[in-house]
Order: sequence, then C-alpha cells, then structure tokens
Amino acid sequence: IDYIKSSNYALALGGTNPFNCFLHWTGALHALAKIPGPWYTQFTSLWIKYQEFTANRRVSVHLLHRRYGPVVRLGPNEISFTSLDAIKEIYASGVVAMTRPSFTHYSSNSKLKQCSPHCREMSRRKRLFAERYAMTNVMKTKPLAAIHERAMTFVAQCAEAGQKSVDIYVLLHCYAVDCVTHFMFSPGGLKSLNIKKDFEIMQELTYHQSLQKSLLAYYLPRLEPHFPKYLHPRSAPKANQYVLEMASQTDLDDHSLLEKLKRKDSNLELMQAAAECKDHMAAGIDTTGDGLCFLMWELSQPQNMNFQRRLQHELKNAAADAPLDSLVYLDAVIKEALRCSPPIPMSLPRYVPSGGRVIDGYHIPAHTIVSCQPYTVHRSDEKVFPEPDRFNPDRWLDARGTVERNRNFFAFAVGGRGCTGKNLALVEMKTLLKEVYSRFETTVALDMTGSMILDDQIISARPRDRHVSSYFRQLRFNSWQNAPHNG
Repeated sequence: IDYIKSSNYALALGGTNPFNCFLHWTGALHALAKIPGPWYTQFTSLWIKYQEFTANRRVSVHLLHRRYGPVVRLGPNEISFTSLDAIKEIYASGVVAMTRPSFTHYSSNSKLKQCSPHCREMSRRKRLFAERYAMTNVMKTKPLAAIHERAMTFVAQCAEAGQKSVDIYVLLHCYAVDCVTHFMFSPGGLKSLNIKKDFEIMQELTYHQSLQKSLLAYYLPRLEPHFPKYLHPRSAPKANQYVLEMASQTDLDDHSLLEKLKRKDSNLELMQAAAECKDHMAAGIDTTGDGLCFLMWELSQPQNMNFQRRLQHELKNAAADAPLDSLVYLDAVIKEALRCSPPIPMSLPRYVPSGGRVIDGYHIPAHTIVSCQPYTVHRSDEKVFPEPDRFNPDRWLDARGTVERNRNFFAFAVGGRGCTGKNLALVEMKTLLKEVYSRFETTVALDMTGSMILDDQIISARPRDRHVSSYFRQLRFNSWQNAPHNG
C-alpha cells in the first residue's frame, strides 16, 4: 500500500521522531503538500465536511479555485480539479475507482435499497440497461408519443391558467416524473399532472430535505440505528409501494426499462429490479425537473427576452414534423441553461486506485479522493466561455470554439459513469420546450418572491424556495417578428 511505503520513507528520514512522522502524514512532507489550498486543509477534513453539511460545498470549492487555480486541496486526502485533462483522467480513462456511495444512502432504510454498489456489478448493470437509454430506443414511436402526450398536458394546464401565474416548479416536476415512470413501466406510469394520488408521489420525491440527514447517516453510521427518526435520510413509502406494484406487472412494452430488467438473462431478482427503477425514478425527476425550471426562469428574465424571441422565431419557421435535432437554437438554449445551472453542479468524487495516478502534473497517491464539479468547470476558462456567469445561448452558435465548448461541457459528466439518462432527459426537455414556446411567451410573475439560488441536495441542486411563479401569455402572429441577434 502506498501509504505504508510512504510511512517507511518518513521513518527513514527521521527515525521514530513523532514530529517527523506528523509532518509526513499531515504537513510539509506529505505527497500532496505541494498542491495549493488553505493551510488547514493539510491537517483536517472537518472544514470541507462542514461546508458539505451546510450545503455550501459547491460555492466554497468554486471560490477556492478562483483563488488558487485549477488544482486545489480540500483536505488531507481530497483534491479538486477543473481542467479538461483532469476530467479525462478521473472520469474517462477507466483507471480511477468508483465514487464513494454516499449519494445512494438515501434509501438505506427502504425495502428498495440498492444493494450492489461495487464497481464491477454497477458496470454490468449499466451495460444491461444502456440499450434502453440509447437514442434509437428513446426516439421510437411509442416512447416519443408518450413524452409528447405529457408535454401537451403541461401545455393545457398552462393555457387554463389564463392571466393567473403558474408555479412551474410543481408542473415541471410532475412532467418529469410522469415521463420517466412511463419510460420505465410502459404502458404504465404516473400521471401526476392529472391524478391526485400520483401527484402525492411526486411531492414525496421532490419536496424533501435529504442532505443533512444523509450526510450524518453516511459519516456516523453507528448512530443511525439509535436515532432513526433524525437520521433516516429519505422516506418515500408511497413511491416505494408504487414501484413494487409496477415491478410485479407482466404486460410490459418491449421498449420499457423494466421489461429489460425482468428478462432471465439479466440475473436480477424482483427486488433488485425494483430498486434499480427506484434509483432511476429519483434521479430522473430531480435532474430534468430542476434543469427545465432554471432554463425557463432564465428565458423569462426581461434581459433575456431576445433569446426567447429567437427561439420562438425558430419554432415558428420549422416544419411541424421537424426533427428535434434540426432545431439548432433550441439545442443552444438547453446547452446554455445546463452550463449555467447544471442539475448536478457539485463535486463528483472518485477514489484513486492502487499505484496512484498523475493528474494535472501532480502524482496523486492511491485512495485519495479526487473530483471535478460541473459548476466550476463551466466557469473556469473564460477563453472557452467568456462572461461565464451570463446566460447567453448565442455563444453556442459561434463556429469558432465549438470543439472546445463541447469538450468543456460537463453537465452530464463523461465516461462510463456519465449520466445514463442523458438522451431521455434531452428529448423530454426539447419536446416540452418546443410545445411551450411555439404557443406562449413566458415572463416572471409579479407574485414571484422565491429565491432561485442553487440549493444543493444529495443528488442534485434545485431552486432554494422550490417555487417558481411565471405567466404564460399566448402568442399572436406579430409576436414572432423582430427577433434580433443578441450576441
């Protein structure tokens, strides 16, 4: 083990002098001593744990990178990176071990606990269902028609509101959970946009505070049995019951996720298949729902109305059956929204495997925690993304720098551990936005008082107050005119 070899080196330098050993393990002689960062990160991880517990980790890490550069030490055994080379080495080289499983701990007290966190088994399972999330499957007639049907239900509810404001946070999360559950359980699936009991399942999954409880349960596992009321990370009995009922059905469409998981060659028991679906359900509702929420909020800002009009202009001039991929400005709007407010903006940690690795010119010992966070990656190189804090979809239309922008786009992560549901999420987003902005102009409602600051949770980040109030004004023909380029 590298640490044992290193400790022998420390003893050779200073014999059994405790002071020299202390310097080696925590100070100037440590293998990570040359990495920039606050002095106290050499000695303790309490600081970064506190930032994580108070939901300030993302912002704190971002500020450290602004001060110290692309490589920052976060603790005695943890490093954060921002460069493209680091992203490749950590997430796409196939040599860095699996993430710590803290984010899966939310279901630890549930019958549907995902019980196979080991890297090989997770890789096997991902290969098992990867075909279901391939674009060729997502774009089949039945799943695409189901997504469109749910988008039109969303549109109908917005139209019914008339001059009243609409809480799009609620409706977008209903849309997301309805889409993902139909994709998994087709011909079944929730209809939370219409049915009250399904709406209650959406609320159970979305309106929760899981971060602090999940972290306490992860870092202090021995306390959890003694304080289950306070350390139970996330309780979702209605969702659990629903998934178990769906997992028992036999009449499944051949494109559904569950149909694939229940095949004999999958080697999954019923409870394992149900647990897999529960994980996908939880991930699909938050990331897609929150991503759409931030996007529509940005487009509704007074200073961004030119971008909204350009999108409406593209949709007006496109054929009714135009492929989603042909809508260039729609794609630019989505990319820019995901760049500014990635649904999972915080660090994506990995363990360095035996033998260590060289990352950004530093030799990183085995067992060190390394990570990049999308929020900072999307803001770290102003040559790639000028004015990085400004929402500007037009930047994606500039042919110059296209390759670099796409290479530095980290919203879905990269490599074998990247977002499996990327294609489904993009089709859901494009379908909904196409139908909404073909019909409406959206603006921020007068009764909108909630904060839109990113509120980091255990899996994703959401608007802090979970309330986003908007007006939907139906378009007339003259609204399509005057869509200037606002580069």
